[in-house]
Amino acid sequence: MRLIRGLHNLRPADRGCVATIGNFDGVHLGHRAVFRRLLARGRALGLPATVITFEPQPMEFFAPDRTPARLTRLREKLKALADCGIARVMVLEFGPRLAAVTPPDFVRRLLLEGLGVRYLLVGDDFRFGQGRGGDYALLRSMGAAAGAAGFEVEDQHTITQGDERISSTRVREALARGDLDQARRLLGRPYRMQGRVGHGDQRGRTIGFPTANLDLHRRVSPLRGVFAVRVHGLGGAPHPGVANIGTRPTVGGQGCRLEVHLFDFDQDLYGRHLEVEFSLRLRDEQRFDSFETLRRQIALDAAAARAFLARTEAADNWRSTL
Repeated sequence: MRLIRGLHNLRPADRGCVATIGNFDGVHLGHRAVFRRLLARGRALGLPATVITFEPQPMEFFAPDRTPARLTRLREKLKALADCGIARVMVLEFGPRLAAVTPPDFVRRLLLEGLGVRYLLVGDDFRFGQGRGGDYALLRSMGAAAGAAGFEVEDQHTITQGDERISSTRVREALARGDLDQARRLLGRPYRMQGRVGHGDQRGRTIGFPTANLDLHRRVSPLRGVFAVRVHGLGGAPHPGVANIGTRPTVGGQGCRLEVHLFDFDQDLYGRHLEVEFSLRLRDEQRFDSFETLRRQIALDAAAARAFLARTEAADNWRSTL
């Protein structure tokens, strides 16, 4: 997959494509339906599929204190897009300059002159440009007015699950209440977070539960609490463990951190890039009066996580034999 960071990094070979535009946070089943339709149109026209997205997301620029929790940081999003078969991703830096671009200039500079888009697929509520003044009608009129150098526009109607819309908001709501099964149904896969292991305060070692500390690279986490997890990136099958996401109130921690204790594992993980898959929410994060009380609770959490992960692994192995 080719990553294009901004218009200034476009190459002549990047011109001529089918495209879609959006945040695509989470790359859920609704997004994947958009990509399947885009890829099918690209095959029909003999053109590559390009996803246009923003970093940071517009809401993070306009209202950083009210921005919703990110489901995917950029690295995670790019991996998910590649897994969907997307050939090119253009990442536009969202800041004052881009926010000030008028809708007609956005269409002209990015879609017509920049990428040479021949087919554009957008959501039925898509808005763009200064003051969010651009809409589907403007895209259609400017695409048609450009003649042979223009583009066709189609709108992707809402994708539903039952009677409810599949959306990033619904995924966040499911994660916030610890409903990992619902999040998995909306995403089409288990929810995961990626990060590089860094140095912590090593307090876990003093109570018999050493942890790998991962920087979330998010202002706000969509998950809080203690979870049974499977960790990918250690070679072979995912490794079982128990994880805490939160502020570590017992030790006076600040900021949100993901800490993972891997069962029966004693290798050095510093600098390794891991992917943590969340399987079951065990409890809320809480403050304990002493390290001994904390240690006893972690032991209970670890036992519960081991039992759950062992049961689900046995069930998965049984299903694979059918």
